[in-house]
Amino acid sequence: MLGWATPTLGSIGYARIGNTNTRVVHMHSKARIASQALYILAVSNETRFEFLFTDVSGETSRRDQPIFASVFDVYHLYQRTYLYRDLKLRGAIVQAGQLVILPDEEVFSHVQGVWNLSSDQGNLGSFVVTNIRLVWFADANETFNISLPYLQIESLRVRESKYGPALVIQTAETGGGYVLGFRVDPAERLNELFKELSSLHTVYGEHPNFGIQYNANDARRRLEAASEEAAQASQIKVDNFEELDERQEREINTKLNSYLAEGCLGKVPSQGERAPVYCKELGFAMEPIGDGYKLQDLWNVMPTKMETME
Repeated sequence: MLGWATPTLGSIGYARIGNTNTRVVHMHSKARIASQALYILAVSNETRFEFLFTDVSGETSRRDQPIFASVFDVYHLYQRTYLYRDLKLRGAIVQAGQLVILPDEEVFSHVQGVWNLSSDQGNLGSFVVTNIRLVWFADANETFNISLPYLQIESLRVRESKYGPALVIQTAETGGGYVLGFRVDPAERLNELFKELSSLHTVYGEHPNFGIQYNANDARRRLEAASEEAAQASQIKVDNFEELDERQEREINTKLNSYLAEGCLGKVPSQGERAPVYCKELGFAMEPIGDGYKLQDLWNVMPTKMETME
């Protein structure tokens, strides 16, 4: 969440940000000094809000520095770590029957023989219980799966269903408000799973992990290193370049265009059709070349050796 203080208090959740970038603005002063501003487009309940933040500290040393870089860094981290926070259906989260582990994620248990009761027939699959989420995937098709972070679980309970005792999970409104049912046999294992999930859900609520780890000092060092590398790359050594004499290429193009214009590649009205002759340089028969032209004039489209300008 991005927040700011005086003169008013407010905050913008990263989930509400639609676009963000920097813009150059001119402060309302006599000098009309240009400075960077942070632009944020936020969307809430189909209403668009635009925000523009500027640095009014007056410190000249910060005028050309990307003082809003941390906002972009955290926002990009937020976008890449949605599996920590959002319910995901049919995601690429399982490979060869193994869960793709997230950073800081620990697997506590793997339960096989779990029926997903979302359909009339039910689907047999497996549970993977971690410190961040509960994952179910079908044995027959591992792309049919559910990744459910504890953050999106509203309630857990065991209740009777037409299939017998089942684990019922109510997701939060932000997670779609789904009611998910799973059957685990025998009943003793179902109760153990329920206790484990209830405990992990409580612990997560006290110490949530949103998947974002940001160190401002490390980010600053990376930014300085990238700026230095870009500055070195922009330095062009003039000694490595030579100015080529393009007059040779223009001369070749002029000869070829003149030859084509005179119709030497087709029928010449004054001479009629000319019988082909064998060209030993090329190794095949070709139409005789007209007077005033050489084979090299028509064969070369670029000079064999470009000369440099003095």
